[in-house]
Amino acid sequence: MKDSYKQQDSTTDPPEMTQVFKKTSKDGGLCLYLGKRDYVDHLIDVERIDGVVKLENMDFGDKKVFVQLSCAFRYGTEDLDVMGMSFRKDIWVEYLQLYPESHKPQLSDMHSTLMKKAGENAYPFTFEIPNNLPCSVSLQPGPSDKGKACGVDFEVTTYTAMEKSNPDEKISKKQKARLIVRKIQFAPSKVSSGPKADICKSFMMSDKPVHVEASMEKDLYFHGEKIPIKIKINNESNKTVKKFNITVEQTTDIVLYCADKYIKTVFNQEFAETVEPSSTYENTLTICPLLSDNKEKRGLALDGRLKDEDTNLASTTLLQQSLEKDMLGILVSYKIKINLMVAGGG
Repeated sequence: MKDSYKQQDSTTDPPEMTQVFKKTSKDGGLCLYLGKRDYVDHLIDVERIDGVVKLENMDFGDKKVFVQLSCAFRYGTEDLDVMGMSFRKDIWVEYLQLYPESHKPQLSDMHSTLMKKAGENAYPFTFEIPNNLPCSVSLQPGPSDKGKACGVDFEVTTYTAMEKSNPDEKISKKQKARLIVRKIQFAPSKVSSGPKADICKSFMMSDKPVHVEASMEKDLYFHGEKIPIKIKINNESNKTVKKFNITVEQTTDIVLYCADKYIKTVFNQEFAETVEPSSTYENTLTICPLLSDNKEKRGLALDGRLKDEDTNLASTTLLQQSLEKDMLGILVSYKIKINLMVAGGG
């Protein structure tokens, strides 16, 4: 028996800014300021990124100061980027020139706060994130893996260069400052009725079958929310149902560069419930898949992570009709399986 399962990000409207995220280039010439690192995708539009770059050293010679926002799919760790081969594919990139001044966004309250924090020589910028880009997703690394995790991430980078995007121009890492940000999915406010499935199984040496029906109240659940599953059984056979087993599987489709598919079990529990021959059963069993129970599973899809404990199991990918699957990079879905163990019948 297979039920569809959705798990969405439970983030609500962001709170007022309580801290400033700051990153300085190694040579000390550039300093990047952001007021937050999570930006919510409401499906119709995405929160814009308002930030500031402070020029600590105005002596850049003929070089200009740029800031870029990139959405990229990384399918290998940084230590594998050797011999000119990069295990990273840019899905979308936007560049802005800050100095000599050209980009002049409409100032927001966030800009004002950050410019006050940065002081003199602070240049504001704004990025509008298209809503056809994927949300941040990372694949859980193994214990010995180092560097950035594989997956889709967003990165704000400020740097100095002669041209904004000349592939032949070598940009010094010492003249870069960058911060990873997340595009997170906001769960729709409209909740539909839940899925329902049923099966009828016959057995050898039994004239009549076992009927099983499973249903859920709604089709959307938040991270950490308990999920009740209503189960009805009509055992007309001469077999005894000994126990139930409920599993939740996460399916991760890598659609950007190939057709890889990974299926990982994120929940597995056995219920010692017995249904005698020629009897009925009706009950609601509660499950709750959590990342904390799956810390050792390499390759598990997670919502984009900024640090080790700052994420959840990846939210179900919501597909819009106008979007191309290839642009989404990674598609995540969940499935519930309910198995009944029958004495002498498998």
